[in-house]
Amino acid sequence: MKANELREKTQQELNQEFQELKSELFKLRFQHATNQLDNSMRLKEVKKSIARVKTVMRERELKEIKIAK
Repeated sequence: MKANELREKTQQELNQEFQELKSELFKLRFQHATNQLDNSMRLKEVKKSIARVKTVMRERELKEIKIAK
């Protein structure tokens, strides 16, 4: 998912997306540890997606702080 698509989502949807990605990352790491992981690139993709979601969440947080001042 691209950052532009994430910016269109609400904060609640971002939180839900973040939780789903964290859960998927946990499952992928578990599969990797037990040598059952088919696509190791998926780990990298999920980590980048988590970073994108966190970046958009942080942008909104900073925007709210700026408006509050």
